Amino acid sequence: MIGSGEIIYELRVKIQQIQFDLNQLGAPISDMPELIVSANLLRSNEYLSKTNEKKTELLSYYLQYTDALEELLSSVFDIQHDLKEILKEQSTLISPSVKKQSKKISKTKSKTIKK
Repeated sequence: MIGSGEIIYELRVKIQQIQFDLNQLGAPISDMPELIVSANLLRSNEYLSKTNEKKTELLSYYLQYTDALEELLSSVFDIQHDLKEILKEQSTLISPSVKKQSKKISKTKSKTIKK
């Protein structure tokens, strides 16, 4: 089973690769005057198809990445809640024993002061 951190890392790598691929496609292809209009339209259409495909893929990975981050954040909040509950429990256990110790210390101090 792959952990959340690994999934997020893998998705981030895929997102970076797609962004790199999009950058490699460069700017839209400008018309070449020596070609007829239909040839220029075909070249432009091919470019737009490639960029659209990459952008769709990029959106898909961003959605998965966001879902994974939300799941991880939810886990963090659950852990935070559990830790708060543990602290509350421990503080209630510590409080009575601290009171007993402080009473013993104050009694001992008062006995030594009286002497």
